[in-house]
Amino acid sequence: MSALANHAEQQRAAYLYAACARAEAGTIRAELFARLAGEAQAQAAIWRARITSRGLPAPPPFAPDLRTRLVARLVATLGPRRLRTVLAAMKVRGMAVYGAPVGVRLPPGPAADPEANRPPEKIPASAGGLRAVVLGVNDGLVSNASLILGVAGAGSDAKLVLVSGIAGLAAGAFAVAAGEYVAVRMQHELFDHQVGHERTVLAQSPESEVQELALIYAAKGLPQREAARLAKRIVADPDHALDAFARDELGLDPDELGSPAASAATSLAAFAGGAALPLVAFAAAPAASALPLAVGVAALALVALGASLSLFTGRSAWRSAARVLAIGATAGLAAFGLGQLVAAVLG
Repeated sequence: MSALANHAEQQRAAYLYAACARAEAGTIRAELFARLAGEAQAQAAIWRARITSRGLPAPPPFAPDLRTRLVARLVATLGPRRLRTVLAAMKVRGMAVYGAPVGVRLPPGPAADPEANRPPEKIPASAGGLRAVVLGVNDGLVSNASLILGVAGAGSDAKLVLVSGIAGLAAGAFAVAAGEYVAVRMQHELFDHQVGHERTVLAQSPESEVQELALIYAAKGLPQREAARLAKRIVADPDHALDAFARDELGLDPDELGSPAASAATSLAAFAGGAALPLVAFAAAPAASALPLAVGVAALALVALGASLSLFTGRSAWRSAARVLAIGATAGLAAFGLGQLVAAVLG
């Protein structure tokens, strides 16, 4: 990136930090964003000096582009918390203050407290992946069962219903796989981009990074003195500093990024598996009982999926199953009724 582009980027970041500070007026987060705005302005001044030292014309006064003005307006209206993903993508740091209470990983040392070094409890990644698979199966099941019911409601013959179900399975599975691949790939690109920027800033001005990290910890509930001590200790250890910044300043967890290809394959398989259940039942049964059997299989699968989801929520398995079944039944009945309506209108 050229010096001129770096200068413009820092100016844009300062503009958005100031918008976040105004939106958070009266809170400790306002102090964090105001300081980040000052740091961005200082970095912009450094880039400006580098440009002019080469005998090049000084950059023109900063004028935010349309996207930056739009994001700033949305921040003023909705608040930084709701815009944190958009802001992070625009290199606005500090969005991790809207996450869970601080639970950093301290570098090892003779005086380290084992309890303080323990990260906060969270759902294991394997549990999160299993939940995503269950939800993917549910999406495929409800989507294709509703499609089958909608086409059947229009009075179509069994062959057309079957072809529509196969098309729905293929289209839905590839669509969710493509969406998941793009989403996870974007997370990787954001992580690489942001961490690379943090590496540069940390090498150039570690003192300012200590202060920023301390403000983030204070904003997340740690006493200010303890936050300052902790931030100084983390930044002093280069092997742990970037990991801490990724987790606590950028809100990015490198352990949970996953593989784009694996995530896409998992989403495709989960959706296709759910979508195939009513489709296989419809294809295997005699024409007269194909639709009732497909509906029955879909209903049983929804009950099983609802009960499985209770493992992740801690709620009653029966209540979870009933809720999922009710939602799926509503979608199916709506699709069936819409199919009948379209058939009646078109004659």
